[in-house]
Amino acid sequence: MMRNPRFWALMAVFQLLFGLSVFALTRQYYLDGPGQTANPATAARQPAPTAGSAGSSTPHADLRNNPTGDLAELMSSFPGQALAQDPAALARQGDQFFAEQRFDLAAERYRQAIDAGSRDANDYNSLGLTLHYLGRSAEALQVLNEGITLDSTYQRIWLTLGYVNTQLGNTGPAREALATAVRMGADNEIGQSAAVMLEKLP
Repeated sequence: MMRNPRFWALMAVFQLLFGLSVFALTRQYYLDGPGQTANPATAARQPAPTAGSAGSSTPHADLRNNPTGDLAELMSSFPGQALAQDPAALARQGDQFFAEQRFDLAAERYRQAIDAGSRDANDYNSLGLTLHYLGRSAEALQVLNEGITLDSTYQRIWLTLGYVNTQLGNTGPAREALATAVRMGADNEIGQSAAVMLEKLP
């Protein structure tokens, strides 16, 4: 059936607006993540470890507002996309892989975030701990010290440095790093974990 040009113009505008609405809703869904808690920054914080607890609680940084696992996989398939050059997005993917204990992929994403220009000591902390879990502890110590050079006021990275040195039997450097973490805040969770580890050192 023939329609006048005005009808087709209105249809084109309707389809454009409908498409934009669907895109916006879908994008918001993936940004927020399904089933997310009301305060993800607090809820996703992993507790810091006590000495000898490498497998359970770790000195890993805050898990950021993570994408779903499926989205992380999809994004990892398109490294040429602009988003793959966004340090924060790469670090979020690293957090997702870390939570899944896919440490090789997590380390790759954290390294990409740093190479993409991240100046967040959090990313150095996460990469250092992940490398340690991969058995690359010498490299982990190097990354952690780079992060401390970047931001020596970041308490958690001192805890991680002490933790890795403790695991390696480097008592002197471990004591120094853990004591620094305690001095930076003995009453918070990180400082308390550092104090417990410090007491257990020989």
